[in-house]
Amino acid sequence: MTTSDESEPKPRRALHAYLSDEAHEAWHDFAAENGVSVSALLEVLSAPLNDDLDAPIVDVLNDVIPAARATDASRRRRSRSKA
Repeated sequence: MTTSDESEPKPRRALHAYLSDEAHEAWHDFAAENGVSVSALLEVLSAPLNDDLDAPIVDVLNDVIPAARATDASRRRRSRSKA
């Protein structure tokens, strides 16, 4: 017997991102080479962020935070200069 949780799909929400051509291709190439979608990769990567702050992926993400901050700052500077 299946419960309603098993038979009904979980609600989903869109996550939008503007990426460089290189980053876009890297995500899609990696996903395709591994037979999964980018959205599936993001879904499973989110679990440790909610539940297990000691998971290895959290260490990896913490390592890239400085580069992500620099990217955000660069994009903010560009968008202000266009205004």
